[in-house]
Amino acid sequence: MKSITINGSKRESVGKSSTKALRNAGQVPCVLYGGDGPIHFSAPELAFSKLVYTANAYTVVIALSDNESYSAVLQDIQFHPVSDKILHVDFYQLFEDKKISMDIPVRLVGNSIGVKLGGNLQRNRRKLRIKALPTNLPDYIEIDISELNIGNRVYVSELFNESYEFLHSDNTVVCQVRRARAAMALETAEGEGEDGEETSEEGGGEAEKKDDSSEGETPAES
Repeated sequence: MKSITINGSKRESVGKSSTKALRNAGQVPCVLYGGDGPIHFSAPELAFSKLVYTANAYTVVIALSDNESYSAVLQDIQFHPVSDKILHVDFYQLFEDKKISMDIPVRLVGNSIGVKLGGNLQRNRRKLRIKALPTNLPDYIEIDISELNIGNRVYVSELFNESYEFLHSDNTVVCQVRRARAAMALETAEGEGEDGEETSEEGGGEAEKKDDSSEGETPAES
């Protein structure tokens, strides 16, 4: 998996006043968990642009000013409710011998048969959560949808990989090709029309039978 380096500085104070001062200076307070104890540091807000505002998944190298560096993944991020500025970021430290859970983007390749026939491709899951050793984390999960016809689905159970495990049930639908709504509406309308024609024909037949029977009757004698 691709990695992004974030240069930061350890925080000596973690109080509210110091946190506010950091944010006013364009810095984001951060915490690194997963090691012997939490490590508090700060980094420029611009340093998170490639990590946060993207659909891709990355690991992170946190390089601190005291020549310490840590491999980590983004765990949580808080935004300001109005300005959307980054308020706080949590990271989780990676170790080569410990598995980590992470959301990985799904990449679809190929031209679906069902779509060519007028169906609509529906993406039920744009990301899938997996568990793996850091060295086995993929950049994305690729799915070939070339043979996907109308009504076909791709389930998590079909994406088995020895390098990682999925944290979803086997019957989780990742993507599918559905019949277009317009086609479904047209079929329904045609079906209703045929039913109506059959009913009118049947009704006409009964009327004719009644007319025939009346013609054969002899008026009663007075």
